[in-house]
Amino acid sequence: MPQMLIDYYKAIEDSSTRMLEAARVKDLESVMRYEGVCAVLIEQLRYRSREEELRPEERSEKARIMQRILRNDAEIRHLTEPWLTHLEEIMDGGGKRVLH
Repeated sequence: MPQMLIDYYKAIEDSSTRMLEAARVKDLESVMRYEGVCAVLIEQLRYRSREEELRPEERSEKARIMQRILRNDAEIRHLTEPWLTHLEEIMDGGGKRVLH
């Protein structure tokens, strides 16, 4: 479990990297699992950041981490967009596809 505030950022980055790796191999189950991990970590970060601030030397590291997370997120969205569109079509009964 992360001990310092910066550790939450690092853990979120790690989960987003794992989510990207899963998206690259079309492992939607793992993508969703790591998305859940990120959500929990983000909530923990929000709570913890009320009581703790980053040290000055950690702020630049946070900026680098956030840039990597945003790049990962953009690529994940690019990779998963076709899956989500297909899922929406299935759920809406689009076309003559049948869900078994």
